[in-house]
Amino acid sequence: MIKTFIDKLLGKKDGAAGARTAAAKNRFGKRAEVPASVHGIDPQLVDRRAYDVVRTLQEAGHEAYIVGGAVRDLLLGLKPKDFDVATDATPEQVKALFRRAFIIGKRFRIVHVVYGRGRENEVIEVSTFRAYLDNTAAEQVKGNEKTSKAQLAGMQHAVDASGRVLRDNVWGPQEEDAARRDFTVNAMYYDPETQVVVDYHKGIQDAQKRVLRMIGDPAARYREDPVRIIRAVRFAAKLSHLGFGLEPRTAKPLVASEHLLQDVPQSRLFDEMLKLLQTGHALATVEQLKKLGLARGIYPLLDVVVERAEVPLVHAALQDTDRRVAEGKAVAPSFLLACVLWQDVQAGWKKRLAAGEHAFPALQEAIDAVFEQRIGDVSGRGKLAADMREIWVMQPRFDRRTGNTPFGMVAHIRFRAGFDFLRLRADVEEVGEGLVEWWQEFSIADDARRHDMLAQVREELRQQQRSQQKKAHAPARRVPAAAQADRAADGAAADGPHDAAPAEGDAPAKKRRRRRRKSTGSGAGEGAAE
Repeated sequence: MIKTFIDKLLGKKDGAAGARTAAAKNRFGKRAEVPASVHGIDPQLVDRRAYDVVRTLQEAGHEAYIVGGAVRDLLLGLKPKDFDVATDATPEQVKALFRRAFIIGKRFRIVHVVYGRGRENEVIEVSTFRAYLDNTAAEQVKGNEKTSKAQLAGMQHAVDASGRVLRDNVWGPQEEDAARRDFTVNAMYYDPETQVVVDYHKGIQDAQKRVLRMIGDPAARYREDPVRIIRAVRFAAKLSHLGFGLEPRTAKPLVASEHLLQDVPQSRLFDEMLKLLQTGHALATVEQLKKLGLARGIYPLLDVVVERAEVPLVHAALQDTDRRVAEGKAVAPSFLLACVLWQDVQAGWKKRLAAGEHAFPALQEAIDAVFEQRIGDVSGRGKLAADMREIWVMQPRFDRRTGNTPFGMVAHIRFRAGFDFLRLRADVEEVGEGLVEWWQEFSIADDARRHDMLAQVREELRQQQRSQQKKAHAPARRVPAAAQADRAADGAAADGPHDAAPAEGDAPAKKRRRRRRKSTGSGAGEGAAE
């Protein structure tokens, strides 16, 4: 009691109050600044454009850091594919500092700073530090993003009835921004100028231990944004080859929280599915989904992918996608999904042909049915559907190597995609390797060689037709009467050469004509016939 009185006189807080203050601070983690001598990040791995964005913001008087997965990859000695930047500048302030910068998003307003043009362009994503807010105190919306657009228009922080965050655009300090990120290894900030890593949640230690740990209560974090369920799978798959695994407490609520994904817009789920399959770890993703008990229920089309992952063509497509990403080559969702759904198209096509429909309309109807059943109404479906349709329609046309068809095929804008699809089909022995080799040569040959190749195909087709006609209409060879008498007299075997079909080029036996001599006298009437 006396100690408490003295502490009050000296202006010290009581123990309980001090504990509450410490707990409030620890809620957002404890700031640790880790120097280059400890973290060992190679500054040569930092993208020069990301460095330029950080420097420009800092020179304008703002805090700015490279953040998220890029820092994690740099710590692991990997070259990040994408670089994100976090700052205390508002989106409007960021936009004003760069010539080509665009504010995007409604749920999370961020800025895309664009460098270069066309295929060579690079986008650096810049986000503003966000406040860590109690979602129970947020404005509530009964509907979702689509049904409550007007109501959400003026809101900065809003949640739906399930607790899913629909708006999160309240700015705050860096420590609160770190607390609202998902995994500890994704919540670190790297300053390329000073080469210091700022770490609030022991992300460096978790990276060293190869642990993926959710910041805060995992179940609550999945409720805030159910897409974090998919992100957990993606990171586990991406880092599995390095020995990373989900912390048990982080993995436990995944299956129980899966139903929350039903409230997420289909277009967003479709985009997240593509990230799972097209970031270079498609096969590992399938393994993680099975391992974590999420093989079904995340998204219908993803269920099909997992179910068919061992089908030769689908497995080859997933493997080929991983290879292309590793080699820095572009990948298209239309190609992968065309491989996944090809067996549906074939089944529908064969069914319609058996019912007597013409080939091309039957194929188009089968494709339409697959789109309705498997793809549904998602953003960008129009272009995706057009590309997939062209790949599928090309397949029967590869068998037609006559007339002007081959010239039109190699000039088609989607020829390479259609040909790569054909090559995969050959790899799994669905079509002959010779057909692939022919189209490969034809696609790179000059006009003279192409005409020679087509002439050779025509000659092969004529020979096949002649051979088929001979087999179907082989004539029986007529044997002369004198030869029949000789065979009967000699006791020739029934399998003699005259019983065989005539060889190609043999002339049919000529019929002997009897000639009569002219009568020369009375006794000549009995002249012998020759």
